[in-house]
Amino acid sequence: MNVYLSEFIGTAIMILLGNSVVANVVLKGTKGNNGGWIVITTAWALAVFTGVVVAGPYSGAHLNPAVTLALAIGKGFSWALVPFYVLAQLAGAMTGSFLVWLIYKDHFDATDDQALKAAPFATAPAIRNNSSNLLSEIIGTFVLIFVIFYFTDASMGTKETVTTPIGLGSIGAIPVAFLVWVIGLGLGGTTGYAINPARDLGPRIIHFLIPMKGKGSSDWAYAWVPIVGPAIGSILAALAFLLISKS
Repeated sequence: MNVYLSEFIGTAIMILLGNSVVANVVLKGTKGNNGGWIVITTAWALAVFTGVVVAGPYSGAHLNPAVTLALAIGKGFSWALVPFYVLAQLAGAMTGSFLVWLIYKDHFDATDDQALKAAPFATAPAIRNNSSNLLSEIIGTFVLIFVIFYFTDASMGTKETVTTPIGLGSIGAIPVAFLVWVIGLGLGGTTGYAINPARDLGPRIIHFLIPMKGKGSSDWAYAWVPIVGPAIGSILAALAFLLISKS
């Protein structure tokens, strides 16, 4: 395992589990049909947890170009690694999404609504208004990144004494899962909370490429919003963190 492979595998697992729950909820004839928003947001949080568990020990489990960008700005992550992290994340997202299609292919074929066929791949706004949709993605990503900056490892001791780190193993991934969960429940109702350019772009590319029956549009006119919004949100969060930490 190396950093790029771990980003690829972690992102692929995250997208496989996250996008498959959308397929399970919206596609015709599935066991989880009409499961609802709480099912989707909960499973997405657990999907993030699973991806972080796999990739965390090797690459830090960015799994998101917005996280990689913010860490380069605010935490000194090497800019030389950024393009390769992003490419690994994008490739992982495409792979995970392709597997979702293979698993649910019969249900995609049985579903007539083109919007529902597209939903397990890429996000779409509940009310299409690019300016407010962009703002939703900016704010959601800002919250994600800003809170991530303040995650700390568990330790024993006080500020007056030397503290001893406590290895939490896999459960150290729980905070980011809770964070993604509450963002989905609270802020996700407008755009589907991409908050991750690779999570949206990679599966959207797969939707465009696969020979799906009655596929419909991949909605490229909207595709820039879940890319630009998270990028802006991550930059603002990193700059806010630097401003506060230096004040």
